[in-house]
Amino acid sequence: MKNIFTNLRGNIFGGVTAGIVALPLALAFGVQSGLGPDAGLYGAIFIGFFASLFGGTNTQISGPTAPMTAVSMVIIAGIIAANDGDVEKALPYILLVFLLAGLMQVGLGVLGLGKYIKYIPYPVVSGFMTAIGVIILITQLLPMMGYYANADDDFIEQFKPEAEEVLLDKILKEEAAEDILVLEDFRETVRRAERITENDIQMESKTLAKSASSGVLGSIKTLPRAIKNINWLEFILASLTIFIIYGFKKITTAVPSTLVALLVVSAGAYFLKLDYQPIEQIPGGFPMPNLDMFANFSFGQISPYIFTALTLAFLGAIDSLLTSVVADNMTKTKHKPNQELIGQGIGNSVASIFGGIPGAGATIRTVVNISSGGTTKLSGMIAALLLLVILLALGPVASQIPAAVLAGILITVGIGVMDYKGLKAIPNMPLSEIVVMMVVLVLSVFWNLVYAVGIGLVLASLIFMKKIGDASAKRSKLVPLGNADELKMKWSDEVGFPENLKEEVFIKRLDGPLFFGNTSDFQELAKGIPATATHLIIRMGKVPYIDQSGLYALEDTLLRLRRGGVKIILINLQKQPQVMMESIDIIPDLVPEKRIVKSFREAMIYIKENVEDVV
Repeated sequence: MKNIFTNLRGNIFGGVTAGIVALPLALAFGVQSGLGPDAGLYGAIFIGFFASLFGGTNTQISGPTAPMTAVSMVIIAGIIAANDGDVEKALPYILLVFLLAGLMQVGLGVLGLGKYIKYIPYPVVSGFMTAIGVIILITQLLPMMGYYANADDDFIEQFKPEAEEVLLDKILKEEAAEDILVLEDFRETVRRAERITENDIQMESKTLAKSASSGVLGSIKTLPRAIKNINWLEFILASLTIFIIYGFKKITTAVPSTLVALLVVSAGAYFLKLDYQPIEQIPGGFPMPNLDMFANFSFGQISPYIFTALTLAFLGAIDSLLTSVVADNMTKTKHKPNQELIGQGIGNSVASIFGGIPGAGATIRTVVNISSGGTTKLSGMIAALLLLVILLALGPVASQIPAAVLAGILITVGIGVMDYKGLKAIPNMPLSEIVVMMVVLVLSVFWNLVYAVGIGLVLASLIFMKKIGDASAKRSKLVPLGNADELKMKWSDEVGFPENLKEEVFIKRLDGPLFFGNTSDFQELAKGIPATATHLIIRMGKVPYIDQSGLYALEDTLLRLRRGGVKIILINLQKQPQVMMESIDIIPDLVPEKRIVKSFREAMIYIKENVEDVV
């Protein structure tokens, strides 16, 4: 703890600067998530403080990020829809999923899995990051134009028949839960239906209209209507925000342009008394824990979201550790990946209890912190405390920020988060990697972020295995002992042996792991050996690993060869393959220990002593 308080001045300045940068983004991500600006602010406060305190990267600033918010938005919308569009009813389940994701991150750190996150293929990360940018851009088009479906009376009117069906379905479900048979007591159904008011239908219609216009597909479908009903004031406020964010950077980068845009446009709209749409009200006072999530807890309520929570946990881990690498490069230090995951998990868990959205290490805020003098965990904690002070002192003031301003900020975030490096590299990338990137990108944008990443990982893994299998098969050779031209290309210790052995002794050169990706090529070995063969030398020195599939393929091949009267000699067998072969008795049943030798020279001594044609 003593090291935290070194360089106090630099840490205070770095933390304050990072906190100022985090404020508009926290509000914007909260709005985008669907839980409101206060949820974004709570997430930035609690994740920022506890991830810094318990994490493994001294200079990291954590809070809601674009990728985490995009996934959270999907989760939130799905759970709200499953709870009849009632946010209050859905909130405990939403926060439980976020809590579960945080606990999973702690588990990843405790199990020491942080060091494996780096093996996520780049095309998957690139496609996902670009998809995040596209999703943010598309979903912010409607608020940028000042269009809100639940305020469009004509649009809402279209959903009244569906709203009546939904309300009637609720009645039938209530009766089923009460063991009331509709056909036997139809009058009770009618009586309950008569209690439905016009206001109930209107509220349900608004919920359906909002749901129909949400997400990428909903935004695209509703876009023509938004253009027709554009609110020019909101559009100008959003456009002016974007202009200031990009324009002010050309004047100076000492002051965050996002904060300048937020203050200038918001103050102008407020003091000019413009008729703009403000963000949702931010509650004053210290945030209180939401204990409703534990009141009626049952595993069955959140079991459908286990995989979703795990994906959120992995995404947060990747997001945070990539930022940690950036921090290491800037500070010439070395982060502790597993400790960082534990810190992020604790931060996300605490944030969920207080109603905050999940987050991760934020690259831009971390860079700002380091550039402003932050060197220890204190800087991240100060950034979080600054946001808490702003919440307590300026909550009502922040509630006057125009919604269009946050839409403008998010559009610049969407543009910035896309992986332009990956997009520019497409002409020079292998086709297989382009396919992975585009599959992840398209599925993320138009279907499901969570499943898209999973499919991308599986696809990338299969392609990788295929490439490794092909490469191993290509390098591995089956040649007769007397094939001098083949032998001179490599493995010079094989040259110079009697010509009369060429039809009886064959060599199999294995180069690379024997695993499920190349077992079929290996099994072709038995078919390529003629009936005249009596011995097969298998060079195992370049086989560091055999998996279970490779082991059984090897056993099957050796059994076939033995039935054909071929004896096997293994050269330079490494430890892991030997243990695997001994585990199913390939050694000594199919290959006795006397035919396991250290060098090709020893193999040839055995050949000369045991092959009849040797003169």
